[in-house]
Amino acid sequence: MHYRTLGRTGIKVSPYALGAMMFGAVGNNDREESIRIIHKALDAGINFVDTADFYSHGGSEEIVGAALKGRRDHVVLATKSHLPMGDDPNQRGNSRRWIMTAVEDSLRRLQTDYLDLFQMHRPDPDTDIEETLSVLTDLIRSGKVRAIGTSTMPASELVEAHWVSERRGLERFRTEQPPYSILNRGIEREVLPVVQKYGMGALVWSPLAQGQLTGRAPADLRRTAMFRHMSDERRLEVVEQLIPVADAAGLKLTHLAMAFAIAHPAVTSAIIGPRTMDHLDDALAGADVVLGDDVLDQIDKIVPPGTDVGRLDMDYDTPAVLNPALRRRPVDDRAAA
Repeated sequence: MHYRTLGRTGIKVSPYALGAMMFGAVGNNDREESIRIIHKALDAGINFVDTADFYSHGGSEEIVGAALKGRRDHVVLATKSHLPMGDDPNQRGNSRRWIMTAVEDSLRRLQTDYLDLFQMHRPDPDTDIEETLSVLTDLIRSGKVRAIGTSTMPASELVEAHWVSERRGLERFRTEQPPYSILNRGIEREVLPVVQKYGMGALVWSPLAQGQLTGRAPADLRRTAMFRHMSDERRLEVVEQLIPVADAAGLKLTHLAMAFAIAHPAVTSAIIGPRTMDHLDDALAGADVVLGDDVLDQIDKIVPPGTDVGRLDMDYDTPAVLNPALRRRPVDDRAAA
């Protein structure tokens, strides 16, 4: 396994990061098998593990913590907070009040004294970015967190956060974790250039487009019913066009998709999220695949750079998109004359 530098932190991480979302109640309920999957990934040279408090409501962190006993010092461990962890309206978000609690809870579940990377799972329009950066700075200075990052943050907000860090003398975000795959290339337009400009690392999630880039019909009917993009005909048609590209290159579609994700110069690591040992074995089997320019050119013709094929439902929508009042003038002020 090769290693890349995580932004400008000096931390060396594997181009594949082990995502732990599928360990626990929402994925693999077999705790011991999940631990074996983690151990096999580490034995294969993956040294980067990414989880979140929200995954299986803390269950994923507990499994990761158990798996890393005796191996913690050799693993770059990342987790996230923001999403609801209870019915209380203050058990979520990016406020000082919640982040301090969330970090302590994650440290306990992960059985560790520090986090190599602590990320904001989503932006929080209700919390001033200076408030968030201030508490994250305190956590770094206390030694409980080594570096901080974001997930699905728009490019404009990343720029604003860096300006706030500079003006206020606060720690700055070192990583961004956006969705990225052949089907979702929108971040190539602004997010990845901003990541490069500010020396951040990009840890991309869903490189297989939640299984759509396996080329197989989804076995999880619950997921198909939950996410509209899983049955988006535009996405399914593109997958059909990509299959012969992979075949001509002598590759499995999954290996083509993963190699594409880590080929972008702004991408540090792509997150694999195996639920079973077979899923991990398949990902590892393609770790040495390199796509030539001819193959990347064919992909560009099918999905032009900087474009998305439909929308990934799990992506982040800003208030300007979600709130009609922010994109519609009052009725009596809409006429041109």
